[in-house]
Amino acid sequence: MTDIGIVSYGAYIPRNRIKVDEIASVWGKDGGSISKGLGIYEKSVPSIDEDTATISVEAARAALKRCSINPKEIGAIYIGSESHPYAVKPTGTIVGEAIGATPELMVADYEFACKAGTAAIQSCFALVKASMIKYGLAIGADTSQAAPGDALEFSASAGGGGFIIGKENVIASINSTCSFTTDTPDFWRRAERKYPAHGGRFTGGPAYFKHITSCSLNLMKKLDTKPEDYDYAIFHQPNGKFPVSIAKKLGFSFDQIKQGLIAPYIGNTYSGATMIGLSSVLDIAKSGDRVFLTSYGSGAGSDSFDITITDNINMLHRENAPYIEQMIKSKKYVDYGTYAKLTDLLYWE
Repeated sequence: MTDIGIVSYGAYIPRNRIKVDEIASVWGKDGGSISKGLGIYEKSVPSIDEDTATISVEAARAALKRCSINPKEIGAIYIGSESHPYAVKPTGTIVGEAIGATPELMVADYEFACKAGTAAIQSCFALVKASMIKYGLAIGADTSQAAPGDALEFSASAGGGGFIIGKENVIASINSTCSFTTDTPDFWRRAERKYPAHGGRFTGGPAYFKHITSCSLNLMKKLDTKPEDYDYAIFHQPNGKFPVSIAKKLGFSFDQIKQGLIAPYIGNTYSGATMIGLSSVLDIAKSGDRVFLTSYGSGAGSDSFDITITDNINMLHRENAPYIEQMIKSKKYVDYGTYAKLTDLLYWE
C-alpha cells in the first residue's frame, strides 16, 4: 500500500432527466427495446447554465466540503473532458479561481475521450509522489454530445466527479496503476464539428472490451491479485450492459459492480463515468475495502487502479456533500423539446 491516494472526493449530476422512451417516441422507435438493449432507462440533461466548467466547480466544492484542506494547498488542477466549453481557454483556470486555489497553481485541460479524468488522477498521483505538489485535484466531467437521432442520443448525458490527491489523511490509497493504449479509431469528433462519429459495433470488441480486458489483466498480473480479492469493481459505463459483460468476462460478480454501476439511471457521462462510479463506492466504503477500477477512452486506451480504503474514511465528513444516490433521486423530467433547447441540440453554425 502506498501513502498516496484520495484525500477527498465530490461529484455533481444535473437534476434534469429525460427518459429513453421520450427520445424514442420522437424518432418513431421502440423505447422499451432500446432501454433493454442499452440497459439505460433515462439520462441526465444539463440545464441552460450548466456545462463542464460549472459541473467541475460543483464537484470540486463538494470535495472541499468533506475535508479541511485549504484550497491554496492545491498545487495542480487537471480537468478531463471532451466537452470543454472553450476550444481555446482552459476550464481549469475557471475552477481554480472559483475554489480559491489560484494563482500559484499548475493547470491543464485533458482530453482522451472518456478516460481523461483517470489520466488526470495519474498525473496528480505522480506529482504528489515526486513531492512537486502537496495536493492535486483531478476532475472528469462532460456534457456529452450526440447527433439528433443517433444511437448515442439515448445515452449521452452530463455529470462529473473530482478527487483531491495527496499523502496526508488519505482515505483511499492508490496502490498501483497502469495503462493500455493503442490507435483504435472507434469514436471521434473532428475539429469544428458539433457532433461525434463512431464505428457502431466496432466500438465494442476491438475497442472497449479489448482495452479494458488487457489493462485489467495486466494490473492483476502485476499485483498477483484476482477478482475475488476485491470488494468493489468499477468499469467504464457507456451503457448499462458493457460493464456487466466485461465484469463477467474478467471474473467479477454483479455484487462487486452494482454500487458503482450508475449508467442505467443517468446515462453515459463520458469522462465523468468512472469518476462518478468511484464516488458512489466511496459513499459507502469501509476501512479495509479494496477497489478495482478500469476506465476506457475511445481512440483508444484504459487506465486501471488498485485502491485500498483506509481508516481515515471514518474521519471524512461524507455527509457534508450530496451522495450519488441522493443526486440520482433528486430529478426533474423534461420533454424532448425542452431537452433540445437546454442542450442546443439543433443549433448549427
